Amino acid sequence: MRAGGGAPPRHAPLSPTASATATLVPASVAMPTPRLVHLRHLLSFRSALPRPLGPNQSHPLPGSVHPSLLLPRAMAGVAYAGLATGSAEYEEVLGCLASLITQKVRADTGNRGNQWELMSKYVQILELEESIAQLKVVHVAGTKGKGSTCTFAESILRSCGFHTGLFTSPHLMDVRERFRLDGLDISEEKFIRYFWWCWKTLKDKTGDGVPMPAYFRFLALLAFKIFSDEQVRAPVVCGITSLGYDHMEILGNTLGEITREKAGILKKGVPAYTVPQPEEAMSVLMKRATELGVSLQVVHPLDPQKLEDQPLGLHGEHQYMNAGLAIALANTWLERQGHLNRLHVKHSGTLPDQFIKGLSSACLQGRGQIIPNSQVNSENDRDSSLVFYLDGAHSSESMEMCARWFAHATNSDGIQPGPSEQPHTDRDSRKFLLFNCMTVRDPQRLLPRLLDTCAQNGLHFEHALFVPNQSQYNKLGSLASPPSEREQIDLSWQLSLQKVWGNLPHHNKGLNDVNSSGATSVFESLPLAIKWLRETAQQNQSIQFQVLVTGSLHLVGDVLRLLKNNK
Repeated sequence: MRAGGGAPPRHAPLSPTASATATLVPASVAMPTPRLVHLRHLLSFRSALPRPLGPNQSHPLPGSVHPSLLLPRAMAGVAYAGLATGSAEYEEVLGCLASLITQKVRADTGNRGNQWELMSKYVQILELEESIAQLKVVHVAGTKGKGSTCTFAESILRSCGFHTGLFTSPHLMDVRERFRLDGLDISEEKFIRYFWWCWKTLKDKTGDGVPMPAYFRFLALLAFKIFSDEQVRAPVVCGITSLGYDHMEILGNTLGEITREKAGILKKGVPAYTVPQPEEAMSVLMKRATELGVSLQVVHPLDPQKLEDQPLGLHGEHQYMNAGLAIALANTWLERQGHLNRLHVKHSGTLPDQFIKGLSSACLQGRGQIIPNSQVNSENDRDSSLVFYLDGAHSSESMEMCARWFAHATNSDGIQPGPSEQPHTDRDSRKFLLFNCMTVRDPQRLLPRLLDTCAQNGLHFEHALFVPNQSQYNKLGSLASPPSEREQIDLSWQLSLQKVWGNLPHHNKGLNDVNSSGATSVFESLPLAIKWLRETAQQNQSIQFQVLVTGSLHLVGDVLRLLKNNK
């Protein structure tokens, strides 16, 4: 990662881009579009509603689910030099960003009428019209797998020798995670420099008629500025990941309605791929593709044998589907850019070496991630008495995938662990659940799917813990913390989650032959829950406690932050 000074000079070669919104289409040259329409394609689906890739004012938290923008960039080797930046200035930047967060609920219809007109004004103020017009993004939309698919595709293209940019949401611990250059989070120095340029320019030229952009709008504008200056540009290829029920307060109550929104970014002349979908969803996609004259190609899961015994960098059987889509996206980009001659294939029936390297080295925190707890470990970290299994699943479909992964990862019957999988141990084990979800989610959809899938795989939870997210206190600033005094904390949502869990049929017995449906706890804060887990593990070192953390990427990020800080 290069650090420091001024913006790099412009370079002639173009390179790919990809975003996590949907798009299906065949290989041909993209038609020119008016700039505002082009901006809509980059930031939204097709209706006037706020869309995942588009900044809007209705998301209550900084980490709300948002798709990914993958932007492999022009090949160049530019060195930077500049002054090191202290954390105090970064905290000031985070404070400014936090001031843009609105508390409107997601489905609030306020201020939508002039959303795109406002966004167009912001783009003009920042003089980004030409840069955005040159962005030919690869859209990747869907209900689940957007971030994983973009991560795989970015890693493949980087392994092919291209400089890459990746824009994803939400972040887990630091807002800079949303902006990755060459596989690394943007440096603090660069982030601060680009932030102040956008912030001061907008502050100087906005007012009553044109207010400062809200949080997500600002981040999207910042991404455009970063990637245009860093020469992240490219032709188009699009993908739609698995579709299901999520963000229903915005996208609709039926799978057909949700799919129509996801298909809104289909464009003529753009090659597109999707994965096998439910019949209702596929019929909507095909209809929209036909209307646009687009040939929609269906991609199937990657055959593990094509990896030459290398594991995927992201774990879980569902990742083979995401990997298959990522391969199609990366291969199409390379083909359209005339770079297929870069690929090296050792054996027929296997993937090119660069693809294998990219897929096996891909990394995305909070998705199928396993972390032994350092405070309760023996001398060998691999024999920890307390192990956290992190997965940010937050839809009913992803809950099922999460449960299968957890059952597989904790199974000691001859499973050989991958790079981040928990090694086997002869000790007895206990499965705990640490759960929270946002209030816009339906726990009646999430928890039964999780419990049933675990039971089908022979896995039962000894204890379920429900906690509020830590991030509701610290927002963006790393120096912020939960209330120091014993203030009144609203745990009504966590108590309702506990009730839903308690009403589910639990057929297994827990410790001391007590029915496990009664083994639940609600904690006032996440640190208290982690403290209790550590103390429990410390007192029972002959047992390995395997804790599944799921239901919310915010929760997963909070746990990662606490474990990283060893608190």
